[in-house]
Amino acid sequence: MLNKETLEYIVGLGTIDIYEENGQQYSTSPLYLLEEPRAAHINIHSLSGLVEYLKSNFDGECNLMVHVESPTEVTVFSNLNNDRKREYLIKATAMLPSFRYENWYDPETFNIKLQSGFVKNDDRDVVLKVVGNIKEEDVKTYGDNGVSQSVTAKVGVATVGQVEVPNPVSLAPYRTFVEVEQPTSNFVFRMKNGPASALFEADGGAWKLEAMKNIKSYLQDELVQELEVGKITIIA
Repeated sequence: MLNKETLEYIVGLGTIDIYEENGQQYSTSPLYLLEEPRAAHINIHSLSGLVEYLKSNFDGECNLMVHVESPTEVTVFSNLNNDRKREYLIKATAMLPSFRYENWYDPETFNIKLQSGFVKNDDRDVVLKVVGNIKEEDVKTYGDNGVSQSVTAKVGVATVGQVEVPNPVSLAPYRTFVEVEQPTSNFVFRMKNGPASALFEADGGAWKLEAMKNIKSYLQDELVQELEVGKITIIA
């Protein structure tokens, strides 16, 4: 049989006392907040899909913040709720072709990657021409002054000579959403025995700021009405 002291202790377990000390409140037991429910966000892969969602008012009328977090991610969230937390409604993530910078590719793979993952421009075409005309048996004989290189390559239908490897090169890889202009930036283009080719980023990441600016401009153009009525705010 439980004695009086034990019963009083058990009853006391359900009691929480609040004390104040130095202007702060303390409780005798931990308290757990019952949070407001929040929806799971939608995942999509295009800016056009994001715009369609925002124009549809699918989840009702409310003020929303569109945050361009990076060149490949844009999120949409609501105001703070009573728990001082935000509800994330939708997230757009760009689908991009794979290219490993600072990694060496054989000529055939490099050629394919350059054509499928980079916007066509003059420097891309020059690099493709050099890589596509390398004479494999002589590629080990090349000059390198630390900045530019020269390799043995075909320079005509039946002639072979020393061809200077362009460096640096201005290229525009697909690095952000396809709906916006791909930023052009400088790359160091290098070749080595094998033969093998590689690209090294040489703009300090400045392209990321340009890409985010392009995304913001695209969204502003597509959501003019929503911005005018103050329903949406866009930050980057």
